[in-house]
Amino acid sequence: MSANPNRRVVITGMGAVTNIGMNVPAFWDALIQGKSGISRITSFEQDDQWTVNIAGEVHNFKPAETLDHREMKRMDRVCAFGMCAAEEAAIDCGMDFSQGDPYRRGVVIGSGIGGIMTIESGHEKLIKHGPRKISPFTVPKLMVNACAGNVSIRHNLRGVNSVTSTACATGAHAIGTGYELIAVGAADLVFAGGSEASVSPLCLAAFAAMKALSVRNDDPILASRPFDRDRDGFVLGEGAGVVVLEDLESARKRGAKIYAEVLSFASSGDAYHIAAPEPDGTGAQAAMRSGVSSANLQPTDIDLINAHGTSTPLGDTAEVNAIRNYFGDHTPALSITSSKSMTGHTLGAAGGIESVATVLSIYHQQATPTINCVNPDEGWEDLDFVPEKAKSREIRYALNNSFGFGGHNACLVFGRYDGD
Repeated sequence: MSANPNRRVVITGMGAVTNIGMNVPAFWDALIQGKSGISRITSFEQDDQWTVNIAGEVHNFKPAETLDHREMKRMDRVCAFGMCAAEEAAIDCGMDFSQGDPYRRGVVIGSGIGGIMTIESGHEKLIKHGPRKISPFTVPKLMVNACAGNVSIRHNLRGVNSVTSTACATGAHAIGTGYELIAVGAADLVFAGGSEASVSPLCLAAFAAMKALSVRNDDPILASRPFDRDRDGFVLGEGAGVVVLEDLESARKRGAKIYAEVLSFASSGDAYHIAAPEPDGTGAQAAMRSGVSSANLQPTDIDLINAHGTSTPLGDTAEVNAIRNYFGDHTPALSITSSKSMTGHTLGAAGGIESVATVLSIYHQQATPTINCVNPDEGWEDLDFVPEKAKSREIRYALNNSFGFGGHNACLVFGRYDGD
């Protein structure tokens, strides 16, 4: 499925909470420097039964700078991440939300897992102390839609108020949905993105049981190594990324800063396996093909791909196969970068965080690095994974790929905005 816009859609605001930067400027600076946010887990204790001791935790998170005590008491960490990212995006876009028609403004912010920390702590309290000790805030905190609802309330967004939850493609599907709403005239402005706070005992143990995670515990900074032949799994991360999507005419009228244009969104389904990608990347290829075509572009027009690039043996191989099969002889001319080499895999937040990275790459004309990609896998030596160091290059058009368990594939196509 893809959308062909009737109205042009641009990005006028962005917000991010990540383990390498607590706001967009800090996040971008860390990306350019190739800074890793992976370290030993500090949020809960582990004994020798744990095979994975590393994650991309967000340290020194201070939601009290954005949220008051009463709000924080009613939110899971995942909602607080999303609220802080959305608040930064709101300020960045410069919109006075007390003016204008609130029914033309909406929000689509998703999560792959939702309030897992509330679920885990609530279950523990239930077992230890009984049902009367359960907080009345438990349901509002654990809901996957909690962030979207709270952002709507905070900024009086009375139009669409929705959620996507498509595992690791969540954030990209949310942005794609927001884009489609504006493109067809159903909204003028939409907050969109994803949030995740899943560095919890249950989530870590569950992914470890699947053998999906890196066990490079002795060298956390080197653990997330997309496209490298020594990769051994992804590193669990957390955070949030939110963008403000706006109708171009509306943005021009109010003199808004425009970072980039959203040219198209496309999605597909693997229909193959609940947790493994199709080896030849057919579904991912279909999403990219549809996205590029809907943007009225040719494969040779694309300069950069912010890849899904999780650092898993199967996932990276499927994505490279998809890219090669679709882009053909143009593939070596692409810069293929993975932000997850620095942030780890933030699951439902990945599409939001990595869209921010992709848009900033276009805005600043710089390709961010894939750190730890020292020795590309066999047969990939001719590809430009932007190893270790960022580089300046022309970036007219860029893709952001996101793929999730369940066979969910999403591709966002962004373009440089030159004022025309």
